[in-house]
Amino acid sequence: MSEPIITLEGVDAGYGDVVILENLNVTFERGQITALLGGSGSGKSTLLKTIVGLLPPIRGKVTLLGEDLYALDMFERAKLMRRTGMLYQYGALFGSRTNFENVALPLREHTNLPEDVIREMVRMKLSIVGLEGLEYRLPADVSGGQRKRVALARAAILDPEIIFCDEPSAGLDPIVAAGLDEILRRFQELFEMSMVVVTHELESIKILADRVIMLADGKIQAIGTVEELTDSSKKKVYDFFHRIPPDYVSDGGKDSVFERVSGEWDRSKHGK
Repeated sequence: MSEPIITLEGVDAGYGDVVILENLNVTFERGQITALLGGSGSGKSTLLKTIVGLLPPIRGKVTLLGEDLYALDMFERAKLMRRTGMLYQYGALFGSRTNFENVALPLREHTNLPEDVIREMVRMKLSIVGLEGLEYRLPADVSGGQRKRVALARAAILDPEIIFCDEPSAGLDPIVAAGLDEILRRFQELFEMSMVVVTHELESIKILADRVIMLADGKIQAIGTVEELTDSSKKKVYDFFHRIPPDYVSDGGKDSVFERVSGEWDRSKHGK
């Protein structure tokens, strides 16, 4: 087993007194891409916020890169987080700055490197994501998929030990999304970094994930490889991976959603 890079011990995660995820005990292993998978409202984003220092757990302990994350003061926590990178769902680029300036920003904020070294590092990262020649365009002047790749180059510019990705393929067509997944995998292999990817896209995890953690009903439902979860004997996990709708949609009985809606529509149409 690889060295843990993140450990959660007895963690309840949520907002105020509202528990979204309960009693989480799990490790994320160094050098792997771990996918946090689940449907809408399953708690994926809540867990990500808890892991990256934005949402203190209601109960329990979060260890990141060997440090008790929430035992650190704000200065120490910020210093620790500089060893990580973040790829936000919609890129979070500065629209008034060129792609080059967006990627260079962490270097200028957190290092004293000379300008020629910064230029070379930015050029290299943009080249890896296939954006050589687009350095001096504004984010609005490139496609959505290209903006995601600029954001990835920025997340990786300080050579972090781990990159967190929040729904990286959101809003992209399947071909562009698959290309981004391949680039994420290339980054992980080239720089031997760890990644945590929040997603609900089954096609993405087939390309990306070494390990999958599936969330539902406020708990971890399953942990394993894509193949293991696809063949799971647990109904909720099996149904998710095989796109089987829940019973209240598919039973076709008189109490089903579609039966009730269609009945109401028919009565309205015919004035009955």
